[in-house]
Amino acid sequence: MLHGSSHTRAVGVAAWTILAFLLLPSLIVIPIGFGNVNEIVFPPASFGIKLFTRFFTEPGWVNATIVSLRVACWTTLLSILVGVPAAYALSRGQFPGKRYLALFLLSPIMVPAVVIALALYIYFARIGLRDGDIRLVLGHTVATLPFVIVTAMAGLRQVDPALETAATIMGAGRFYVFRRVTLPLIRASILAGGLFAFLISFDEVVISWFVARADTVTLPVKMFSSIQWEVSAILAAISTMLTALSAIVCLMVAGLSRQSST
Repeated sequence: MLHGSSHTRAVGVAAWTILAFLLLPSLIVIPIGFGNVNEIVFPPASFGIKLFTRFFTEPGWVNATIVSLRVACWTTLLSILVGVPAAYALSRGQFPGKRYLALFLLSPIMVPAVVIALALYIYFARIGLRDGDIRLVLGHTVATLPFVIVTAMAGLRQVDPALETAATIMGAGRFYVFRRVTLPLIRASILAGGLFAFLISFDEVVISWFVARADTVTLPVKMFSSIQWEVSAILAAISTMLTALSAIVCLMVAGLSRQSST
């Protein structure tokens, strides 16, 4: 009994140690972001919102943030419109090549991002696609689509197929059943997948670096570009805001997951 208790305590300590190791780099930038000096110093000698003020007043940062928000919103919408029907077909459908289709749709998770980015860059150049926003939205959708599909499929596994069968027996068509029975039951999973898609798209840098044009630079690309010339303390303030955004999205996903499981 004592041996089991010691083992459980050791596992808990190891888990908290690993969690602290993963979170510590993200947490350190928060006090740096609230520093009142134009240098990356930890701990800062004084605190304030000077770096956040620079973010909103210096040219380029706000425009890059607007581009990231716009692209993330369109990417989320497109990922849901494509991913949810794909998840339904993979969960409920029976057709030849179903496994290969699932492997193809989920393959962006397994393929390195730089490979996908280079392939998209060559493909867009070959077909003559020049609009920066469309290039970014399509590229980000390739990366976010698997997460929406996996999340929607997890929700569909919680739905009893007998409910859809009963609605079909009552005379409802397949599209009507999908729209009025299935979709409301997996609403929480769809919202969770959409939040994941938004967060991944907003933070995406590799694909954006390859496919973005000069007039559609996203916030992560601008941050990465600025590091090449100088390590500005304003990056700590931006990282603090991105950490807060990630925490909010994770809390919302956790709440939606709890709602879908009850």
